[in-house]
Amino acid sequence: MQSTKTAKRISFFMGIGLVGFLAVFIGFGKTLPPVIKDGNAPVSIYIHGAFAFSWLCLFFIQATLIRYNNFRMHKILGILGIFIATGTALTMLPAGVYQVQKDLNNGLGEASYSNIIGVVTGATIFLAIVVAGILSRGNPPVHKRLMLLATIQVLWVAWFRFRHYFPSVPRPDIWFGLVLPNSLIIISWIWDRSVNGRLHPVLGWVGAFIIAEQTFEVIMFDTPAWRLLAKGIFDLLAG
Repeated sequence: MQSTKTAKRISFFMGIGLVGFLAVFIGFGKTLPPVIKDGNAPVSIYIHGAFAFSWLCLFFIQATLIRYNNFRMHKILGILGIFIATGTALTMLPAGVYQVQKDLNNGLGEASYSNIIGVVTGATIFLAIVVAGILSRGNPPVHKRLMLLATIQVLWVAWFRFRHYFPSVPRPDIWFGLVLPNSLIIISWIWDRSVNGRLHPVLGWVGAFIIAEQTFEVIMFDTPAWRLLAKGIFDLLAG
């Protein structure tokens, strides 16, 4: 009886937040400890990690506040969310530059440059969704779905690190960079349809855009045109 009551207190959005925590702890559990131990990473990496994790914490806290009808505190913390989201997006860029430089130093060749485009598009889409969510805060059904999608978007990097646990899986860019991260969007669609009787247009269209954009990146990754564009972006950000 007690477990049933506890389960009822957890909303779908809180559940996604908990899944996000698991993704972060498991995904970075294999790669983050060596980085911390070596201490060779620039400060920007740690700052980005702090911002991104703060966003996930804020999303869970905000979902919890709504679940318990604490709308006043939810609005107050929403102001903090503007700062955290901006910091998360902006610090993605130096983190992406560092990763390219690290891959180049590890002998991965010019394909290393191609990763920077995904960093820029990821930061741009995340921030755009957050801004849209803030502007729609007077429309709760739209607002909460946009914040949900923004959180799913920023969790991509954690899901992609699951590939380190399964090195024998072919095409990790598809399974851990496309299928696994976007499974949360599919699950959100199913939840919306089953609980609310229909798929909300914002969740449907914006979610479909995220999946389509990431699919396009997988198809185009490291093609001649893609690498040329990536080099230009890298030189701009690193210069």
